[in-house]
Amino acid sequence: MAYLSGAYFEVFLIGVPALLTGEFMHVEGLGMELDYDIFNEGGANFPRYFFKGSKPMRLVLSQGVVTNADGASILMTMVNLGMDIPLAGTITLFDSFGVPQRVWNLAGARIVQYVGPAMDSNKTAVAVNKIVLLHNGCY
Repeated sequence: MAYLSGAYFEVFLIGVPALLTGEFMHVEGLGMELDYDIFNEGGANFPRYFFKGSKPMRLVLSQGVVTNADGASILMTMVNLGMDIPLAGTITLFDSFGVPQRVWNLAGARIVQYVGPAMDSNKTAVAVNKIVLLHNGCY
C-alpha cells in the first residue's frame, strides 16, 4: 500500500436547504456495522442468523478553521431552529496531485455534534473544527 502524502478528503453533502462541502484533512468512521438476530433450533448443528439492519455509525470530519460563514455553522443554526435535515452525498479521497483515489457514498446522515476549535496563542498548531454525523453506513 502506498501512502498518500498531501492527500485530502473532499466532502459534498447536501440536504434541503443545507449544504456541507469542503476539503477535510481527517475523516473517521467510513465504515458500517451490521446487526443480526441469532436463532438456535433444537437438533441443528449451527445457529441461523437473521439480518436486522445496520447500526448507526459516527462520521467525524476535521478541517482547519474557515474564516467566513461555513456550511457546518449554517447547518447547526438550522438544526437549533428545530429542522431535521438528512444529508446525502459523497466523500472523495484525493492524492497530492488531485487525482481521486476512492469515493464513499453516504445517505441519510444527520449532524449530531459540531466542535469549534480550541485556540491557544502560545502554540503554532492549526485550529481545527470537527463535525460529527450519525449515519447508517457508507457504500
